[in-house]
This record gives sequence, structure tokens and C-alpha cells, in this order.
Amino acid sequence: YKGKNLTDLSASELRDIRRHIQIIFQDPYSSLNPRMTVGDAILEPMNVHGVLNNVKERKERVHELLQRVNMQPDHFRRYPHEFSGGMRQRVMIAMAIACDPELLFADEPTTALDVTVQAQVLELLSELRERLGMAMVIVTHDLGVVAGHTDKIAVMYGGEIVEMASTPDLFANTKMPYTEALMESIPRLDRKRGDRLPTIPGSPPDPIAARTGCGFAPRCRYATDKCRNEHPELTDAGNGHMYRCFFPIGGK
Repeated sequence: YKGKNLTDLSASELRDIRRHIQIIFQDPYSSLNPRMTVGDAILEPMNVHGVLNNVKERKERVHELLQRVNMQPDHFRRYPHEFSGGMRQRVMIAMAIACDPELLFADEPTTALDVTVQAQVLELLSELRERLGMAMVIVTHDLGVVAGHTDKIAVMYGGEIVEMASTPDLFANTKMPYTEALMESIPRLDRKRGDRLPTIPGSPPDPIAARTGCGFAPRCRYATDKCRNEHPELTDAGNGHMYRCFFPIGGK
């Protein structure tokens, strides 16, 4: 982060950096303390990082944050169990932006939500990203989620990036067979009713086991002996489009 290896930093140095890097977790209900009111939960990161100097200013800041995520200021004194899943996720977003982070991670932020609320939360995140001028990384298995809310996509498999490109380029010029298989697995309205959703056979590799060859080779429909015995490096297809495959879709 900004040229620093985070694994080399001390506890105090990491604490300083955490003010600038925040995260929204997948399940807000298990991430929120059931004994703390919503207001106290949002206040906590500001207290830890010394944001604003007095209690009155901090409470005013909490009211502002609640309004920013489309909640009412009087929600300040309510508890997590009093809210729906979508509202609890909004509380998590307010906590995450309380210290004006430069980088926000959203770890499967909409998995536990229904489709309508999912769209609302994603729209809110995109709006806050632009308004606050922060970078945002969405971690998800759902390419449909990132399609309309990202500038760039990095597809990972077996603990490494296997394809990376701008969002339009990745969808238009897919190179990696794993990316292709993920896209085929997205539910589509034009599929016939009753058709089985395509899946990827087999299982992902053990992330800590030593292996040779391409990690996706055992599950890849195009794999050859070369794929199973040699490890492909990232190749540049131009315009920043990188892929890790000996036999990319559509050729080089």
C-alpha cells in the first residue's frame, strides 16, 4: 500500500494505515456487536483513530453518516436486530466511511441480500465512491455484480490472478478459460426455462499444496499436457489486458 509491504509494519504503523483502508464484510449481522447501538458502532472507529475532538462533533458526524447512507438520524439509538439485512449493511458502510478512507474493500457485500436491496446497496457504494473520491475493491464470485460497478476486473484462481483487464475489455475479449466458464455460469433471461445452469466440473486446488502446471488445468476443457506440466506466466494482450494461459480463447 503506497509502496509499503503491510506484512512488515508494526502494530502501531498498521493502526495508522487502517484509518485509510476500511472493509465492509459479507454478513453485517455477524459483524455488528449486538450489544452496541448503531450510533456507538459508527462512533467506535472515530474514537479509535481520533477523528474529531469532542463528543458533540462526533455525534453530529454520525448523524451525517446515517443520512449519507439513506438512514434516519434517530436510528442512532437503535440496535442491529431492529433492522433488516439491507439496513444493517448500510450501517456497515457508514462505519467503513466514518474516517474518510482512501481505499474501501467490499467483501461479497450483497450476497445475503435480495436482488432489489442488492441493487440499492451497490448503487450507494458507487455513489459514495465518486462523492468521497476513494478507491474501491469489490471481492465477489458474481461477475454480474462487478459488470456495472467497476472500472477494472482481476479474476483470481488458485491464489493467483489469471486474467485482468478493464471491465468492458474483459467481457468483450475474454482470454482465460476460467473467466469464460464463470461467464457461462451467470443466469440469463434468454435461457430456456428448465435448462440447467452451466457449472465448472471438479474442485479448486488446495491453496497450500505444491503444484506444477496451470492451476485450472484439471478442470479446463482446453487443457493439454503442456498446461498440466508447465506454469503459465501472465501475458500482455495489449491495453493492459493480462492473462495466464498457453492457449487463450481467440488466440493471442
